[in-house]
Amino acid sequence: MSDANDIPAMSFEAAVAQLESIVEQLERGDVALDKSIEIYERGEALKAHCEKLLSAAEKRIEKIRLDRQGQPTGTEPLDAE
Repeated sequence: MSDANDIPAMSFEAAVAQLESIVEQLERGDVALDKSIEIYERGEALKAHCEKLLSAAEKRIEKIRLDRQGQPTGTEPLDAE
């Protein structure tokens, strides 16, 4: 396993794939305690990185506003009510 310094450069897909691998290893239960702690900590860092990337993506998404006739009138942030 690499140290956490490589995580900020990872794509969302790569981080999720590695996180899934860590979960599988921990669920099997055949990893030594020290190694389990090490990969759990990496998993936490990967999870935080994925959440950061998702949050940034959500901020870039906009929804289209429609008038009463259903015609587009502009955009607004996705989470605007």
